[in-house]
Amino acid sequence: MTDIRIDEDVRIPMSDGVTLSARIWRPLSADAQPVPAVLETIPYRKRDHTRPRDETLHRWLAEHGYASVRVDIRGSGESGGVLENEYLARELEDGYALIEWLAAQPWCDGGVGMIGISWGGFNGLQIAAMQPPALKAVVTVCSTDDRYADDIHTMGGCLLSDNLSWSSVMFAFNSLPPDPQLRGQAGRSIWQQRLEANAPWLMEWLEHPQRDDYWRHGSVCEDYAAIRCPVLAVSGWADGYTNAVFRLLANLEVPCQGIVGPWSHRYPHLGEPGPAIGFQSLVTDWWDRWLKGERNGVDEAPPLRAWIQDADPPATAYGERPGRWVAEAHWPTPAVQVRTLHPHGDGSLAQTPANDSAGRLRLDSPLGLGLFAGKWCSYADGPDLPDDQRKEMSGGLVFETEPLEAPLELLGAPRLRIRLRAEQPCGQIIVRLCDTAPDGATTRVSYGVLNLRHREGHDRPRDLVAGSDYGVSVPLNHLGHRFAAGHRLQMALSTAYWPLVWPEPEAGPLSIDPAATGLELPVRAPTGPDHSPVFPAAPDYAPLRAVQRVAPTQAWRVHHELGGNAASLEVIQDNGTRTLEDVDLTLG
Repeated sequence: MTDIRIDEDVRIPMSDGVTLSARIWRPLSADAQPVPAVLETIPYRKRDHTRPRDETLHRWLAEHGYASVRVDIRGSGESGGVLENEYLARELEDGYALIEWLAAQPWCDGGVGMIGISWGGFNGLQIAAMQPPALKAVVTVCSTDDRYADDIHTMGGCLLSDNLSWSSVMFAFNSLPPDPQLRGQAGRSIWQQRLEANAPWLMEWLEHPQRDDYWRHGSVCEDYAAIRCPVLAVSGWADGYTNAVFRLLANLEVPCQGIVGPWSHRYPHLGEPGPAIGFQSLVTDWWDRWLKGERNGVDEAPPLRAWIQDADPPATAYGERPGRWVAEAHWPTPAVQVRTLHPHGDGSLAQTPANDSAGRLRLDSPLGLGLFAGKWCSYADGPDLPDDQRKEMSGGLVFETEPLEAPLELLGAPRLRIRLRAEQPCGQIIVRLCDTAPDGATTRVSYGVLNLRHREGHDRPRDLVAGSDYGVSVPLNHLGHRFAAGHRLQMALSTAYWPLVWPEPEAGPLSIDPAATGLELPVRAPTGPDHSPVFPAAPDYAPLRAVQRVAPTQAWRVHHELGGNAASLEVIQDNGTRTLEDVDLTLG
C-alpha cells in the first residue's frame, strides 16, 4: 500500500468569503506525481460523528493512489456559514467550487470523482447535473433522483413520520459547535451564528405537500440528460432509496451500473443485513477506470447486479439474509415479465379474475394498523425492520395464493391496479406484499402507499367525490425475492399504516371492486444461464477504532392502553458513549 499523509483541517475558500473545512488523505508521492481526487461532502461532522466510518473508505482510497477528500458542507462541523436547509443552490455552488479547487491543486492531476451515501449521494447526482468540467464520474449510494417520490419526506404523496424525526435530527446537528481544538475562540462566534439561525426545517417542508418547484429543485429526474459522466448507483433492499437505482438505470444516457444488496442505509462494506461486500475494492476499480483511464473491464460489468433474497422467517433485525447474486445485461430486462394475480371475495389470490357479479369489499382500518411496520428506511441500528405480518392482519383485507407448486422469483416493482369508491374527499390505501411460510409466519417483502388525492399525479391533487368509482394505480417498492415452493404469496390492503405514514385528516372506509383489481408482479425467468456475479469480500479494515465506554441501547416498544383506546410506539435509540482517542473526543 502507498504511504499517505492526512491533513486534518484544510480550509477551502468559497466566493463569498466562507471557508469550508476538509480532511484530506493523499499519497505522500502525490506532490511529485499528482493523482485524481475523490470528494465526499456531507453535513455530519467529519471530526467526530462520521470519523470512524470515514477511515474505512477515505484512508483506503488514499492508500490505493487517490487524494480522498471529506468536506463538511457550509454550516456544519468546522466549516463556516449557516446550513439553512437541504440541497440549496448555495450548497450546490459550493460543491462545484470544491471540484474546481481540487482540480487546481498541485497534488491533483485535474480529475475528480464524487462519492457519497444519502446526502452525499444526492450531492453527487445534483452536482453532476451542473457539469463541472473536472468531474469525471460519480458513485451514489442510498440516494434518489426524485426528492418528492423517494426521500424521507413523502411516499406516494403521504407524509412520512420519518419527515418529523429527520427534522429533529438536523435541528440537533445544526446546534453543535466546531471543535475548539481546531477553531479556538473563533469557533464560539461560528457556533453563535448557527444557534441564532437554527430553526426546524419541518416548518418549510410542510408548506409543500405536493410535488412543486420546491421538490423539483435537486431532483435530477427533471433532466436525466444533464448528467454526462458515468454513474455507479448502489442501495439495499432494507434501504429507503432502492427505487432510484432502477430509475437511473432506465433513464441515464451515460454509462450507468446499479448494485442492490440486502443492506440497510449503509455503505456496502459495512452492510447490514449481510452479506457485506468489499466496496472499497469495487470503487477503487471504478475510479481506476474513469479517473485513471485504465481498461480494467469495469465498464463491461452487467448494468444491474442484485441480491435475490430467499424466504426467511420475519425478524426486526437480521445478521444476514440468505439468497444469491444475479445479473441483468439490461434494465428493464426481457427476463422479467408481468404476471397478474386477482383478489377474490373469499380471500384467495389467483390468476383468474373475480366474477363480475362478485360483491364489493369494505376496507376500513383502525388507525393503529402499522405498529409493526418497521422504519421507512432501516439504519440497522436496532429492531427497525417489519415484524411478523400476522400481527397486522386484522383491520384490513388479506388475500393469499394457494401454496406455490414451484419457486417464484420476483425482481422489479409490483403494481396494484384497483377500482375503489370512497365516502370522503380524501384517504389513503396501503398495499403490502408478503411471503407466508407453511407455518404461517409472514414476512413483508414490499409495500406501497398512495394518497388518493394524488391518484392523477403528485403535482395535481384532486378531492374524491363520494360515491364515485376510481381506477387507481399503486406502485410498490422494487424487490428481489424468491418465494419457495410450498409458500404462499399474500397481498394485504389497509387504509392506515401509522406511524410509518401520517393519517389523512378525514379517515373513512373504501369500497373495493375485486373484479376490477389486479396485482401485477415482476416475475423473473431467465432464458439462458443465470450468471452469478462475484464481489470481493469485505476486508477487515478498521484503522480507527472508537473505544466504547457505555454500550448502546436500542428498543422498539408497542403499547396498547385498552382503557383509553390508545396505541403508541416507543422508540429508544441510545448510542451509548464512545471515545475517539486520536482527537480526544468523547461522544454520547
